Amino acid sequence: MHDVIVVGARVAGASTALLLARAGYRVLLLERSRTPRDTLSTLYIHQPGVAALHRWGVLDDVVDTGTPALDEVRYRVGDVFLKGCSWPADGIGAAYAPRRYLLDSILIEHAVDAGVEFRDNTSVNDLVLEDGRVTGVRIGSVRGGGTTVEKARLVVGADGMRSTVAAKLDVPLVVEDPTYTCAYYTYWSDLPQQFRLFETRGHWVGTIPTNDGATLVAGYFPQEQFADVRGNALESLLDCVARTAPEVREEMADGRQLERVHGTGDQRNFFRRAAGDGWVLVGDAGHHKDSITARGITDAFRQSQLLADCIGDGLHDPGRLSAALEQFAVRRTNVLMPDYRSTLKTARLDAPPHQIELLRAISTSEELTARYFATMSGVCPVDEFLTPEILDRLAEPIAA
Repeated sequence: MHDVIVVGARVAGASTALLLARAGYRVLLLERSRTPRDTLSTLYIHQPGVAALHRWGVLDDVVDTGTPALDEVRYRVGDVFLKGCSWPADGIGAAYAPRRYLLDSILIEHAVDAGVEFRDNTSVNDLVLEDGRVTGVRIGSVRGGGTTVEKARLVVGADGMRSTVAAKLDVPLVVEDPTYTCAYYTYWSDLPQQFRLFETRGHWVGTIPTNDGATLVAGYFPQEQFADVRGNALESLLDCVARTAPEVREEMADGRQLERVHGTGDQRNFFRRAAGDGWVLVGDAGHHKDSITARGITDAFRQSQLLADCIGDGLHDPGRLSAALEQFAVRRTNVLMPDYRSTLKTARLDAPPHQIELLRAISTSEELTARYFATMSGVCPVDEFLTPEILDRLAEPIAA
């Protein structure tokens, strides 16, 4: 019998397995796909996520892949331009954007080194319940054949937005909002190694340098345009870049497309119930939001660490474990909700005039610009950005 079975070995699952194994628990980590394998992702890890990798002893391996340090953000909305960087998180000042087939594999390797038993190409067909409590999973190979049962004190669903664990338990949504955007991206060569964001009404473009000199070029569109965009994804993406970031489109003429276009129109916004008897959801399985603010990886790491901290050494005590899961559920929502609401505002692709004027005032100060980017990264809580002192400063006339 295992202490913990983690379903899903992407960033949320692999990091959760790693932390629980290091806490001394017997952990089985299951992944449906054959690894290593890529996945849809904006790649970007904000400073708090990078700090977590450093704290876990994983960052050096990520850096060794050759992914560049991203220690500056360039952001243009309308005629307002901001350039700066987030405050550091635990002394970490740079962000990174490694390819997912590299990052996920590194996390799995560290989990295995910590004692995790890892099985890929393995599907979870059902959950095992005893007296209403989840006590294990029924698994089989994705290639078919027989099934086996694995038992554990805790089953962690880290299997993504379309979570099998959540579906089998019919876990309810406790918060749900409309889908606002569809997103498409590809990888391009010979672009400046700069993390850049461009926003106009109805469109958003980002350039994110990653491994091997490639840059992820992403375009965001209103959800109602999904059918048209999907029908000609590359042309739609290039047109979005030309309209929103014409200088980037000019730079792309000197490079070449490195991969096909990837994308989705299924950017759901929700919180599911986080936990119950013998089970818990982490990562996109429990909470998903639009990728436009690139918070997915960082928030997955936050949830993994939070769950491990809540459980502590209490997993073998049913009462303590139940209390720990309840605590995780409350704290997860409290921690992630402000950034969730902020992301939804951005995903509407319609910055109101007062927000643009606020950004214009912020752009006149390096200190305020750094503070603003710190809210984007999660170092500065959203609700702590506009202090009374800052509001007074922003009310001052802007020098011509």
